[in-house]
Amino acid sequence: QVQLVESGGGLVQAGGSLRLSCAASVSLFSFDDMGWYRQAPGKQRELVATISYGGLTDYADSVKGRFTISRDNAKKTVYLQMNSLKPEDTAVYFCEAHNNVSSRDYWGQGTQVTVSS
Repeated sequence: QVQLVESGGGLVQAGGSLRLSCAASVSLFSFDDMGWYRQAPGKQRELVATISYGGLTDYADSVKGRFTISRDNAKKTVYLQMNSLKPEDTAVYFCEAHNNVSSRDYWGQGTQVTVSS
């Protein structure tokens, strides 16, 4: 059974940094794409960053130049390095994994990130 477990969230001041981790219970090569999404109170869940099977990355415009997504296949873990954090980055951050063959999406339970001004 696929499980994704996020960690690394917390409270940080504006301008600070956090690194989120998403540990998978299976090989990352089981998925075609993995990504980070976030959902702020009263708002829809939005895409933050994605990384493909081959390591190609893409980012939301709001985080380009500040966030970096990466993967460690040996550790079965995807990371989101978040620098220069802003109060508007405050949200619950979710890890997601997608398999094209089964068309299934898997989600973690989320980790809270709070940025104070």
